[in-house]
Amino acid sequence: MKRLIGAIRFLTILPLRWEGAPPGQSALFFPLVGAVLGWVGAHWYGFLSAWLGASLAALLIVAAWIWITGGLHEDGLADVADAFGQRSRDRMMAVLKDSRIGSFGAAALILAILIRWQALVRMPALPVAELVAAMTMSRAALVAMAWVSRPVGQGLGAQFAASLTTIPALLVIAQGTGAAFLMDYRGAIMLLAVSAAVFFALNRWFDARLGGINGDCLGATCLITETVLLVMLSCRNCFW
Repeated sequence: MKRLIGAIRFLTILPLRWEGAPPGQSALFFPLVGAVLGWVGAHWYGFLSAWLGASLAALLIVAAWIWITGGLHEDGLADVADAFGQRSRDRMMAVLKDSRIGSFGAAALILAILIRWQALVRMPALPVAELVAAMTMSRAALVAMAWVSRPVGQGLGAQFAASLTTIPALLVIAQGTGAAFLMDYRGAIMLLAVSAAVFFALNRWFDARLGGINGDCLGATCLITETVLLVMLSCRNCFW
């Protein structure tokens, strides 16, 4: 129970009063938290779209996800995008520690919101399987990135990566893989292949430029994976 509470407290802003386990131990339940976010979002999208139309309903769901997660992953994406334009590792680390958002970070946030919004508009009327798969797999990607990468710095992300052990990480990867098969077999293979490609590209980039990962890298991994998967799921005819 402490691991579940820890996962909820780490990934959302829900005001739980109970004490949770550290993030490394709570990682086992990260995909479950993502699945619940996707399931709730799908049902609210179906409800709101009947009253407000698909476009406004989709925008409200994306806004609700940002609010309930405290903008955790958006913050990571913005910092990584700002660091992307820096030439030296030291300068990149300084930008990652800076709480201010630059032009690259602002552009990345706007694009991430717009892409997810428009992808959701193109979803079925009640996209439960699609959203559960995307949200589960993206949280699993976050944990997998923490597991295979070297932590840098002394922040929460580095502590999380350092405390994550093999068994929970493998179980999380299994959960993310299983979530892909909420789609048909061909769709599951496509989702897994693309998410793996995104994962390895980000991992190589983080390793080459930073020598490892911090919390911002993990947040960016989660949001980029989520966005790419939502785009794929919004246009099945384009991919499978």
